[in-house]
Amino acid sequence: MKIKKLKNFAKNIRKNIIFTAFKAGVKSAHIGGALSAADIIAVLYSDIMKIKKQKILDDNRDRFILSKGHACLALYSALVEKKILKKKDLETFESDGSKLLGHPIINKLSGIEFSTGSLGMGLALGVGVALAAKKKQKKYITYVILGDGECNEGSIWESVLCASHFKLNNMFIIVDKNNFQQTGKNSSIMDLKNLTSKFKSFGCETVEIDGHDIKKIYKSLINKSLNKPKVIVANTIKGKGIKLFENDNNWHHSIITKSIYKNIQKEL
Repeated sequence: MKIKKLKNFAKNIRKNIIFTAFKAGVKSAHIGGALSAADIIAVLYSDIMKIKKQKILDDNRDRFILSKGHACLALYSALVEKKILKKKDLETFESDGSKLLGHPIINKLSGIEFSTGSLGMGLALGVGVALAAKKKQKKYITYVILGDGECNEGSIWESVLCASHFKLNNMFIIVDKNNFQQTGKNSSIMDLKNLTSKFKSFGCETVEIDGHDIKKIYKSLINKSLNKPKVIVANTIKGKGIKLFENDNNWHHSIITKSIYKNIQKEL
């Protein structure tokens, strides 16, 4: 029953992503990377993380940082499913005065913990948050989602060294490894080769999973490491869930027209 619930949550996130991107019209939206992260975010928000609307400012709530901030449609969609945001909020995406912009802007009452989008920045934030929890003897867990293209940034590896040095076993680093970045394939732009072995060599407990297998995502998140940060390298498909978008980098940031929106409804 739990896995079925998680799958339904993920399905609703994808529906919300497509709905929001369509409503954005000519303002367009980052679609491919939001869809690749949808299953990971679904498991986190549906079951793993301790976060509730009624206790949105509780000091013991878990913290979530979407370092690949351009995938914010997945985050906003999850917050709608958690009843922290309203469905009508999605229709304001990228509009003047909206709290839902093209990259997350901190708004704790709306469930947005940090402003992100400058790639390579979010993990450093996460390390600081996790270290603060250790020093204050707080029990909350910090979860950070990175893009694999983002791992080209030197600040990512400085942060990983720091997390390992301080034995931050109260944080999870999840890499949405969809093999693309804005301008093309990672392998041709800056080949990261074996990410899993890299994180291990930096002193992290590291596992590699299918980032769309709900059961495997759940199992990888229920147990933290004993004395080091835990890294989950999640192999994903950019644009996952919509055949037209899958592994097509033209949908990194694009417009969903009325005809496309109509044609893809059967996949949602």
